Amino acid sequence: MGLLDGLLGNVLGASLGGNRGQSQAQDPLSAILGGLTGGSGGGTGNILLQLGLSMLQQQGGLGGVLDKFREAGMGAQADSWVGTGQNMNISPDQLQQVFGSDALGDIAAKLGMSQNQAGSAMSQMLPELINQLTPQGQVTPDSENSVAEGLDALVRSSGR
Repeated sequence: MGLLDGLLGNVLGASLGGNRGQSQAQDPLSAILGGLTGGSGGGTGNILLQLGLSMLQQQGGLGGVLDKFREAGMGAQADSWVGTGQNMNISPDQLQQVFGSDALGDIAAKLGMSQNQAGSAMSQMLPELINQLTPQGQVTPDSENSVAEGLDALVRSSGR
């Protein structure tokens, strides 16, 4: 899992390098995109990020996904990702509980890896993605728009 660890290290390193309160006028996805595209696993990172954004969009948007976690008894985790404090972890099993095995199976197939590996990657990436989409510590219309805008940008950049 070295490639995924390196990729996720780039995501976390880029996004945790500064305080949440700094430079909020910046695009909330720029830290994640910069970390993913600047690292050695940029292509895979773009796909992982694209799949994460797509999952958010398909599951009812940012607010819809957060509600699904709350309904599954994981409100504390979901709220930590939005809030300005430290993000709580989520396991691949918890992610599967919320989204179902079909959703993780689709992601695994698109990434060319096992469902366990895809679940692990998404469980590490999703909290940070939601964190970056909510820089003010709350879901706003701009947060919801950033999902679609980020997905569009990634689709355009991967147009091979």
